[in-house]
Amino acid sequence: MAVYTDVNEEQLRAFLGEYSIGSLLSYKGIAEGVENTNFLLRSSGGTYILTLYEKRVNRDDLPFFLGLMDHLAAKGLTCPVPVPRRDGELLGSLAGRPAALVSFLDGTWLRRPAPIHCGEVGRALATLHVAGNDFPLVRPNALSVASWRPLWDKSRERADEVEPGLADEIDADLRALEAGWPDDLPAGVIHGDLFPDNVFFIGDRLSGLIDFYFACNDHFAYDVAVCLNAWCFEGDGSFNLTKGMALLDGYASVRSLEPRETAILPLLARGAALRFFLTRLHDWLTTPEGALVVKKDPLEYLRKVRFHRRITSGYDYGLRQEIPS
Repeated sequence: MAVYTDVNEEQLRAFLGEYSIGSLLSYKGIAEGVENTNFLLRSSGGTYILTLYEKRVNRDDLPFFLGLMDHLAAKGLTCPVPVPRRDGELLGSLAGRPAALVSFLDGTWLRRPAPIHCGEVGRALATLHVAGNDFPLVRPNALSVASWRPLWDKSRERADEVEPGLADEIDADLRALEAGWPDDLPAGVIHGDLFPDNVFFIGDRLSGLIDFYFACNDHFAYDVAVCLNAWCFEGDGSFNLTKGMALLDGYASVRSLEPRETAILPLLARGAALRFFLTRLHDWLTTPEGALVVKKDPLEYLRKVRFHRRITSGYDYGLRQEIPS
């Protein structure tokens, strides 16, 4: 979440006139994240999140994102629900951008998650995968392996400014991932971006998942790999095996990973780390000064790429080995 596009009160009141949510009381920008412009909005009818979709988001994808949230909420997953306009549409226009209102979820995201929270995340992720099985729309993953080289090409010339020798190092990673990436794993709807700031808790209880704007169709195990990267590393860059075990146990309590998924988990985790390194690197080098946005350090994910290169077994992430009967 971020603020790229300014919205004045006159524009906002005109936009809200298309909704049955009462009169505007207050609104303020939300600075976290890097993709869209977001506001916390309060009206006499309740509290909402207002999102203006910026240029990186394809307008044609918005029915998938909004429809998916509706579908998952109907299946019992706690997530924001799009608010329909008076004409029944879920999408409007504000300040020259496509815009939507979604319901507000109570809770806070955790700066320092513990193993118990990782277990909750694993269960929620598997629940999402199962609940999305009959969602009728399909969206390919625009940030899967085929997109990484074109994204890298936009930053490669300046990569050694970030760290000497980085260009050659990432070139080698890309070659290895492109050669080994699977195409036959169990797949369906994934979240694609389930970082701690996209998961709300009340105490130790998970209260909801947010920010479905990277959701797509891809390998379920890739989504698990994203979460291992996002939830199971400590501030010093070390992997917390207890957190990994909790996350994977939570996932397995709803959906079991198949042997072919567990076997390739190190490659998927390496690829997931590279994907976030590349987008962070691009944003780090290109985000304009003055944008109300928190830029994220790409080197955090470079360290994770290096960690995953050394891993040879999914059991090193905390998967439990089956004991022969």
